[in-house]
Amino acid sequence: MEPTLAHGDRLLVRHGAQPREHQLAVVVLPGGVLAVKRLSHRVGTGWWVQRDNPVEGVDSRTVGAVPEADVRAMVVRRVWPVRRRDGH
Repeated sequence: MEPTLAHGDRLLVRHGAQPREHQLAVVVLPGGVLAVKRLSHRVGTGWWVQRDNPVEGVDSRTVGAVPEADVRAMVVRRVWPVRRRDGH
């Protein structure tokens, strides 16, 4: 999810939270891989998910919509590392 998140970031997530468009979520991709993706919009009984890096990663363009049951948690915030407002 770079540039939004970086490798090693720690996230606070809420299981059972209502999925919302344009928010980050923990989802299960085909093959059982857990990933953080951006929920774009509902598609039938699932969600179209996107990656924030257009040149790297997997999203619904390659795996299709993620079933509602595979949206496991909503990201509340990054808790570590704490980043100052100036980006450092």
